[in-house]
Amino acid sequence: MDFKRFITNRVLERIENLPAVALLGPRQVGKTTLAKQLQKEIAKESIYLDLESQEDYNKLINIESYLLQRDDKLLIIDEVQRMLELFPVLRSVIDRNRSNTRFMLLGSASPELLAKSSETLAGRISYIEVNPFIYPEVSGSYSFQQLWLRGGFPTMLMTQSEEVSFANRLDFIQTYLERELPLLGLSVSPIMLRNLLRMISHVHGNIINYSDLSKSLGIDVNTVKRYLDYFENSFLIRRLQPYFVNISKRLVKSPKVYIRDSGLLHAVVGIENEEDLEGYIGKGNSWEGFVIQQIIAQLKPSVYPYYYRTQDGSELDLVLVKGLSPVLGIEIKYANAPKITKGTTVASQDLGTLPVLVVTPFATEDYELSPTTKVTDFKRLFTHLSQMKLI
Repeated sequence: MDFKRFITNRVLERIENLPAVALLGPRQVGKTTLAKQLQKEIAKESIYLDLESQEDYNKLINIESYLLQRDDKLLIIDEVQRMLELFPVLRSVIDRNRSNTRFMLLGSASPELLAKSSETLAGRISYIEVNPFIYPEVSGSYSFQQLWLRGGFPTMLMTQSEEVSFANRLDFIQTYLERELPLLGLSVSPIMLRNLLRMISHVHGNIINYSDLSKSLGIDVNTVKRYLDYFENSFLIRRLQPYFVNISKRLVKSPKVYIRDSGLLHAVVGIENEEDLEGYIGKGNSWEGFVIQQIIAQLKPSVYPYYYRTQDGSELDLVLVKGLSPVLGIEIKYANAPKITKGTTVASQDLGTLPVLVVTPFATEDYELSPTTKVTDFKRLFTHLSQMKLI
């Protein structure tokens, strides 16, 4: 079953107006499926190359000659992180013929890939992240509870049973730690990385304390940060940065950390089915991370996500900023009759009487808790964000 990805129109618009577009995201997220769907919608003749195929890799031994001989076609090149020497040649080839719709690059982002490509292809390429499925894409076939439990990777969501989904997620994590991260340049014991990932799962949704992680693993703080950079650049975790505003309050300045995909979080902590999830002590934090990922995956490029917290307890789970101004605060609660704290009210006032949406799983209707605070449910959340032109 193929679902239409909501970024489809954006990819088509970008590649129509630029020589190249790069679809970046973790393995198994659906980049190749999306590219093959797009092939059918782009009028230009296209060629698909997969650099994991030795035959396709060999075709690019003489990169420049191959590309120049096919400069009238759209070249879709998958797993580009396997051939970083491609990028300087792409620049030269593009500059000889500045026509659009020439290259679609697919890759698992890495520090090397992003640094190298951004240096050489600036102004010639648009980077678009391919996230795991978001609820509006699959709502006709799956409930949001299934998406929350299993996560949004196609091979983990679209299975016949919870057991198979769970096994697929465990296999993904093992492959990621033992094969993918070494390919991206992180040569570290998989046992060390698994321990770090397990620690991150226990502080999911909390402010990260690098010193605690460093002491627990017996490695220095800078090494912990380097490992987490790899986790983040390959889309496994998200470090949500705090929003700073010029006020006299003492602000929390460290990021909060989340395992991006809720299904992978649940696999790390051993949650296989809905009953396990219902009894999970970290269920509220899991729900918060799930909702945040669903929102951030859909944000317009001009909207930036942060959290807000002061040392005296004023807090918002998510602050959406457009330009220089915060435009919406979001509090995420698992309870369907949420109580608003004084800290939320003060945070709203700190940020210029910011409107706040309180998101619950099943609130039967929207209602106001205060003149600036409204309760909504997960499904209606996207209507509000769309009306505000944030997604």
